Amino acid sequence: MHRGWHGGAGRGRGPGRGGWQQADLPDAADATAWLQGRLPDGWFTGTPEVTVDREEIVIVGELPPVEGAFDDTEAGRTDRAAAVAGRITRFRESTREERIEIARQAEHRYGRKVAWGARIGEALELFTVASVPVMTRLRQPERIVLDTLVDSGVARSRSDALAWAVRLVGQHADEWLGELRDAMAKVDELRAKGPTGDGSDQ
Repeated sequence: MHRGWHGGAGRGRGPGRGGWQQADLPDAADATAWLQGRLPDGWFTGTPEVTVDREEIVIVGELPPVEGAFDDTEAGRTDRAAAVAGRITRFRESTREERIEIARQAEHRYGRKVAWGARIGEALELFTVASVPVMTRLRQPERIVLDTLVDSGVARSRSDALAWAVRLVGQHADEWLGELRDAMAKVDELRAKGPTGDGSDQ
């Protein structure tokens, strides 16, 4: 789903796949395919972007563009932005009940919460995505970085500064993160092919 630092767009696979981190979760590698079959025809103009991590599945679909001509002026751009916002709001409200049912089924299948979003061109709106606390311990040099961001007004708090830093890294390291996830998937495949240790390979 969301592109950029979330990664895994359209692949139904997110960070932390495999290993001890997700040993207690159902495999969500087929989430994109399952949703492609489950979603009603006509909701989106193509296959939705699906991003998966340990807590959440985020589904973002492209809606048809708004019709009508908008002048390339400040007023025209404002009108177009308003039309796009209205189209996304209409989709959100008209599909609410069915999205709730699909989310319930997906949560049962994959053991994760489901959130939705819609996009028209560059405009993206996410609906009730999860905000998950992540605890960590930082030494003084790392704390000074966060405090600098807070003192300069870039962030409101240390936690906000940490989230800002993670987003920044993700935006500038998307290709590397994608390669890392691909490598992790290959490790999972090799682990699955290896001996089980129960004597069944003899």
